[in-house]
Amino acid sequence: MRGRTSALRLAAVLMESVDTVSDDFDAERHLCRVSQNCAELLDTLAVGVMYTDNGSSVRIAASSRGAELARDLLENQHRGGPCLDSYGTGHVVPPVRLASADALARWPHFTERARTRGVGITFAVPLRARERVLGVLNVFSADPLSLRPSAGCPHESEDAYALGIARALADASAVGLHNHRAYTGYRDLSRQLQSALTSRVRIEQAKGILAERWRSRLDVAFEALRRYARRHRLAMDAAAKMVIDGNLDDTALLGGAPARPRQPEQPQSETR
Repeated sequence: MRGRTSALRLAAVLMESVDTVSDDFDAERHLCRVSQNCAELLDTLAVGVMYTDNGSSVRIAASSRGAELARDLLENQHRGGPCLDSYGTGHVVPPVRLASADALARWPHFTERARTRGVGITFAVPLRARERVLGVLNVFSADPLSLRPSAGCPHESEDAYALGIARALADASAVGLHNHRAYTGYRDLSRQLQSALTSRVRIEQAKGILAERWRSRLDVAFEALRRYARRHRLAMDAAAKMVIDGNLDDTALLGGAPARPRQPEQPQSETR
């Protein structure tokens, strides 16, 4: 029963990690939640995510469990650490015992800092979507890892099991971030197209109003509208709206130049 409960919990967490398609989505809040879910599932000291938010700036999200610890150790990896290694290579940094000589040789500053904070084991997993690394999830644990293998895999090591859980969360989170960025791009494009269409319709409407009022051709009305917009450094759409709303009289619009009247059609002579 305990194994089944854990599986259901993991399934719910994975679904939450990919549920990102909404207008009020906030990447930092989302990744803080992912970090907290990971910390709870692994029953570890703290979890944090180092990521880039569309631009080049690096951001940090941390679990509420051990938030200060996670932020401190993520920020202190500027001279080297599991996050930087994982981000640079795009590969997992498997669990490393910080008491080992290997850890001290690889990341001397980070290792010393982490050990003084009670961290015995750390590992990092990249958040990858379509070969692009969006960030890195970093786990900080006491030594040894307290997580126990599942009932279905009694011989699986604690390190491998914890790493598997973290990888599943990281992969789901990467998909969620990628989906939200794609959604945002399509949403913004749709708004731009709708705005352009609305603007075009408004300009055509203003042209029709002026041509009818002046009994002129549509191109005459368009040129007058464009000249007015240029003189006053307005967008064509803004000038068109003024015409439609009745806030622009002919004198201001024409700038003293009368509109050319529409030429009456000449009757065709009958052939005898």
